[in-house]
Amino acid sequence: MNCDIEKNVKNCNCTYPCHRKGKCCDCISYHRGLGELPACYFNSAYERSYDRTVENYLKSIGKR
Repeated sequence: MNCDIEKNVKNCNCTYPCHRKGKCCDCISYHRGLGELPACYFNSAYERSYDRTVENYLKSIGKR
């Protein structure tokens, strides 16, 4: 599978400086290994908190 990093970076809302930016497969794998979700699951306000927990995601969509 080829990854279009330039296209992905344009659509990536993550503000954390990281070498995985635009490499969605790497990003998802990294966060999944930590029991987290990547920034793209969160709106801007929640993304800036860098709290990538599932609980924070549920809070951001009004489920908690």
